[in-house]
Amino acid sequence: MDLDLQGNIEKFTLPEIFQLIAVSRKSGTLGIQKDDSIVMIYFKSGDIIYGYGPRQTFHLGQLLKERGKLSAAQLEEAVNTQARTQNSKRLGEILIQKKFIERADLDTVVREQIEELLYSLLAWQTGSFKFYENQFPTDEEITVNLSVENVIMEGLRRLDEMNMAKETLPDLERVYSISASQADRTRAVTLKAPEWNIMALVNGQRSLEEICRLSSLDRNETLVKLAQLKLAGIITQTEKKATAAAVPSAELTGMVNRLSELFEDYLTRKESRLGKRRDVTRTFVEETN
Repeated sequence: MDLDLQGNIEKFTLPEIFQLIAVSRKSGTLGIQKDDSIVMIYFKSGDIIYGYGPRQTFHLGQLLKERGKLSAAQLEEAVNTQARTQNSKRLGEILIQKKFIERADLDTVVREQIEELLYSLLAWQTGSFKFYENQFPTDEEITVNLSVENVIMEGLRRLDEMNMAKETLPDLERVYSISASQADRTRAVTLKAPEWNIMALVNGQRSLEEICRLSSLDRNETLVKLAQLKLAGIITQTEKKATAAAVPSAELTGMVNRLSELFEDYLTRKESRLGKRRDVTRTFVEETN
């Protein structure tokens, strides 16, 4: 295949295209398009140094906030500053200038950002590509150095996990709860902190979709861990438990009215008993005097 020519992903898979560029130690830009999504991957001597896709790129500020490197207020201030400069300054540059983050924090998150973009691409089975020799990102971009082989291995592993999650959890509107031990069997389960955090969100009320939105992990990681918990028998599908908020309004009104009647009856009976006690007391006083 001539790297200067475009091709179809149906004929050459993205792992094959990446491998060919790596083996040939090519430098330049690989443009990939699927429908209205366009991603640019930059190579130097066969290694990946940068990736950009407006529709796929994970938000840099959000990643920094999720990792505890940036507060919500700091992110909002930086975004507002960027808006005032009409996006002439990169968000990362603004964050460093304001001393909200260190350069090392930015480098780490940019690397993760590019990796996540690359992993998401490996699921593409249709589209087109073209390689542009000796075309590179601008000098202001933060570049990395990623091994094509490592990217492919990790991307395919995640793809396998997501396929497993989809097969295990086909309906994300379903509700799950913690399963009970069977036959008085004690379960010795060793879970890592992220798994405990996910399991804490499983309460018999939330759907899997709601758990994904509340999770501190990204959506794919959350689904994979939920699927693993289900396969291990730790969580099980259940019917959503009724809550006070779910009681029909007419039924709730009837319950309140009935409670009022019972309370009024109680007060009437109490007043009657008090009246009799007062009569007895008055009689007692009169007789003793």
